[in-house]
Amino acid sequence: MRPSVLAAAAGANPLVPGVPDLIWSAVCFLILLIFFWKRILPAVRSSLDARAEVIEGGIKKAESAQAEATAALEKYNEQLAEARAEAARIRDQARQDGTKILNELKEQATTEAARIMANASTQIEAERQAAVVTLRAEVGSLAIDLASSVIGQSLADDEKATKLVDQFLADLEASEASSKKTSR
Repeated sequence: MRPSVLAAAAGANPLVPGVPDLIWSAVCFLILLIFFWKRILPAVRSSLDARAEVIEGGIKKAESAQAEATAALEKYNEQLAEARAEAARIRDQARQDGTKILNELKEQATTEAARIMANASTQIEAERQAAVVTLRAEVGSLAIDLASSVIGQSLADDEKATKLVDQFLADLEASEASSKKTSR
């Protein structure tokens, strides 16, 4: 390097600018500051204010949407509770109806069973009477044949034979009835 530059550099501080540079820098700074203060800052403030209004409007909308959602949730919960209560009423009614139908069916079955039993008893009684009549006739004819062979006489007279058979059967029934009474 040159000796004059080295000598000048050795005596002056290279980091401190000169006075004319400071004045021109201050003038430029003031012009830029006034320009930013008058032109740019109001535009930035208005855009920030608009943005703040939009954000506040969004917050208000969000709060109102939240309130509506809460109201809708409460309404939904009320409807759900009503639906559950209605379902419980329907279940109870169905149980009552089922019990009523079951009781009616049991009653019908009991009535039908009693009717079948009565018909069966009537039919059994009729068949027993028919068997008794048939048995009487057969026992009577056997008794007459036996009596004829024991007596050695012919019991061909129907009236005598019928009278004898009826008397025999009456005695037989009387002895049977008395044996039932004594066994009790």
